[in-house]
Amino acid sequence: MTAVLAAGVLTLAACGGGSDQGSGSGPGGLAVPKIDKLAALGAGEGSVNIVSWAGYVEDGTTGKTVDWVTPFEKDTGCQVNNKVAATSDEMVTLMKTGDYDVVSASGDASLRLIYGGDVAPVNTDLITNYKDIFDGLKNKQWNSVDGAAYGVPHGRGANVLMYRTDTVTPAPTSWGAVFDANSPYKGKITAYDSPIYIADAALYLMKTQPDLGIKNPYALDDKQFEASVALLKEQNKNIGEYWSDYTKEVQAFKSGNSVIGTSWQVIANLAKADKAPVESVLPSEGATGWSDTWMISSKAKHPNCGYQWMDYIVSPKANAQVAEWFGEAPSNKLACEQTTDKQHCTTFHADDESYFDQVWYWTTPLAQCVDGRTDVTCKDYSAWTQAWTTIKG
Repeated sequence: MTAVLAAGVLTLAACGGGSDQGSGSGPGGLAVPKIDKLAALGAGEGSVNIVSWAGYVEDGTTGKTVDWVTPFEKDTGCQVNNKVAATSDEMVTLMKTGDYDVVSASGDASLRLIYGGDVAPVNTDLITNYKDIFDGLKNKQWNSVDGAAYGVPHGRGANVLMYRTDTVTPAPTSWGAVFDANSPYKGKITAYDSPIYIADAALYLMKTQPDLGIKNPYALDDKQFEASVALLKEQNKNIGEYWSDYTKEVQAFKSGNSVIGTSWQVIANLAKADKAPVESVLPSEGATGWSDTWMISSKAKHPNCGYQWMDYIVSPKANAQVAEWFGEAPSNKLACEQTTDKQHCTTFHADDESYFDQVWYWTTPLAQCVDGRTDVTCKDYSAWTQAWTTIKG
């Protein structure tokens, strides 16, 4: 399924009517398909099929010490089969096949999965570690509807600005470094290859052109959207390459083909481990970011192993391992006691809500403006997808 069709599910879900519609509603009154949550845990089915971001489901293949899958398999008897997805669009497409049990969805995928009927509400009473999840991650717009949880928070982080220290001087402090039409780094700027990157431009404009009236980078009316798209089309002239495969961005920064651009902390960590002279920063304008949620498929063939995985991966030790490897704030507050680096949670602002107040978590753009405006229609994700094609040319 194309990203445009996947996004169209939101429009279909909003139509209402029919016995498959729930009584709950989300932003703009979107109806939620009625799907029952698991009432009780049963015996594990012997395997679990997962869709995840790179670095979330490590079994020792990357490195012998990077393995939290093997202990889970030994303890539960659930064999893990993991599919790494490069983008949220790919995650949505994969989950629609019904071949996967759980997914580590970011906010730009979670609403599509919820309203598309692809994931089920989660019975948090069956997740023993749920009680220790930071309150700042529970019952958010991207992982719950009308107080019903649709997943288990995994962790969070910002989309940082990464740069080569031997090339980019002085050290950048603003996203203007990648949006400057006269950038000295023309041809060596990189950007995330996804329609959701439009929000990065909107965030920059929100801070630098307040007259546009942008209050939320995922809620853009016609004028705001056109300005964001225009900025990205101008930036495209300076882009060397767009990335979605994290390994390719690591190689691009190692070789010097890319010297500055949007990134994830895990990419900076891997590049540094490979001796690339890079650093990362949260720019003065703030950043977009992610708050990922483990969600269970409404068509899960291995729901019991799926629940066991969701509980295990947010347990203190496993959550600490993932957070340190990926470079993010863990979701379980007890994980902070389990990290090898005892300053990890401080470094990644695990319980610092003032820091995360600067981060605009990925959220699916809807026609019903997610910033609460009712006097205008905002551009939905299908419009973002169409615009992204024109931006890249």
